[in-house]
Amino acid sequence: MSASRESPAQGGDGERAQRAGGAALEASREPHQRQIARLRAPEVAERLGPSSVLVQPLGAIEQHGSHLPLHTDLLVAERVAQAAVGRVGDELDVWLLPSLAYTKSNEHAWSAGTIWLSATTLLAVLDDIGRSVATTPARRLVFLNGHGGNSALVSVANRELRLRHGLMTFLAHPSVPPDQGGVATDAAELSMGVHAGADETSLVLHLEPDLVDMASAVRRVPEHLADNRHVRFGGPVGFGWLSDDFADDGVIGDPTGATAERGAALFEAAVTAFCEALAEIATFSHRRPER
Repeated sequence: MSASRESPAQGGDGERAQRAGGAALEASREPHQRQIARLRAPEVAERLGPSSVLVQPLGAIEQHGSHLPLHTDLLVAERVAQAAVGRVGDELDVWLLPSLAYTKSNEHAWSAGTIWLSATTLLAVLDDIGRSVATTPARRLVFLNGHGGNSALVSVANRELRLRHGLMTFLAHPSVPPDQGGVATDAAELSMGVHAGADETSLVLHLEPDLVDMASAVRRVPEHLADNRHVRFGGPVGFGWLSDDFADDGVIGDPTGATAERGAALFEAAVTAFCEALAEIATFSHRRPER
């Protein structure tokens, strides 16, 4: 498939965003020594402690229309996690766990190539991960979730892991989609760009442009919901949905205006925000510290 990329703007904020995004991308590709899987068994007790923070990226393998690869959510979560750990890992004692690719994607089960776990299975897997992490000296576990379909379930898992294993658990996202309460970034999507739209397409154009086919990108915005005050994506009344409820190709958004430059800015913003979150997580306490 061919990629279509717009020429970056010269000078000004656009060029700075591209440089910053490029730097973050390079950082995400540099090998670093803060990966749990690279440790030998005795090093786990030697190098981890109660203040260590473990980051578990969560992705998905699911359809993203005809223009994006199946591993879009995994790609974004993994690269943001790598870049953030590479940037602040030494300072904050942050460690990276291997990414979990298969998660709860059954809203895309109709599409061949989607590989998904049931809610029951994913909850069990997250509990197994938490139980295993609890055998290490680390007490802080962060799920960096790249797939909106996991969010509610991971919130449930966080409380269960706190109760069963005594871990301090956290849920973060590279960006929060509008249907999960996030702020819309593209006016053309009418606050309903929740899948394979402008942001995701821009991010993959930045991270893996050869995997994007912009010639097949089409606008699929459920405009008939735009005037609803309550029942709409991001509205106060939620609703169950499958991605092909809105269009046969499963796109919910408008990827046609996506650019690599925009993706670079989004990526840098995601890495920066996650680094800031990690700084707060590293010192988080449920109770006011005693003075």
